[in-house]
Amino acid sequence: MKRIGLTQRVDIIPHYGERRDALDQQWYTLLLKVGLMPIPLPNINADNAIDLLNSLSLDGILLTGGNSLTYLDDTAQDCAPERDAFEAAIISYAIEQGLPLLGICRGMQMLNHSFGGSLQKVSGHIAKEHSISSLKTSYIFPKFVNSFHGWAIPQKGLGQNLLALAEDKNRNIEAFKHKYHSILGIMWHPERVSNFNHFDLKLIKEFYYD
Repeated sequence: MKRIGLTQRVDIIPHYGERRDALDQQWYTLLLKVGLMPIPLPNINADNAIDLLNSLSLDGILLTGGNSLTYLDDTAQDCAPERDAFEAAIISYAIEQGLPLLGICRGMQMLNHSFGGSLQKVSGHIAKEHSISSLKTSYIFPKFVNSFHGWAIPQKGLGQNLLALAEDKNRNIEAFKHKYHSILGIMWHPERVSNFNHFDLKLIKEFYYD
């Protein structure tokens, strides 16, 4: 069974003065369902990230959702600069090691930012469902997806060497892949579907096992 490292969101708990790593348990259920072993990754200092990743012998990495990207608004209550730095180190490591790297929502935004892309604010995309259109016949996505993001990737905001695979009705990018590396990003949350969508399950399994 392949071992997939999952990044974690940072939950800020003012009452206890704590910053906690957290991960939806549905990710464990989803990955195990497609024959993948989930390995949660702590948001440790980026200087120690490589030692951590080397010790885990991962077969792939998944950047999960949650937390605003700090560079967009460093006053946002949910921003987590330590996570940004850790995930930046992870992205570089995955590329150097040739590990498949999947970004979900914030994870997709982080990947786009890493390749020089940009984001723009959008409204009506939090706790909503909307349709998407596939742009490449080789990829089959759900026709309707959930949405939990306040920032989107416009057509002109796509990072270097990233290819759009799906878009919403406003032409915002909902899925992309990298031209040369095993990198895939989707803007919706497969783990937040009560009965996992079979298109999502097939996409994730084939991405890590191809």
